[in-house]
Amino acid sequence: MKVFVYTQEKCRPCHAEKEWLKSHNIDFEERDVRKDPIYLEEILKFNASSTPVTVIEREKGEPQVIMGFHVRRLAEALGVSLER
Repeated sequence: MKVFVYTQEKCRPCHAEKEWLKSHNIDFEERDVRKDPIYLEEILKFNASSTPVTVIEREKGEPQVIMGFHVRRLAEALGVSLER
């Protein structure tokens, strides 16, 4: 499984999501849409209008796209327990 998080430097939800992923030991690749126009083009294909946008690619099937920082959706998609 590969996880890509499309971000912007001054995006608070982006920072919160990255910290959440790190705290759950989820490896991800950050893609700053302000630093690389290709990344912006990629999220526009998903009709995204803001960041973060998380793309989860598995070996089989279509990528799963999560718009915004939604803990429950991310936990479900990544198989992370919300109980600690």
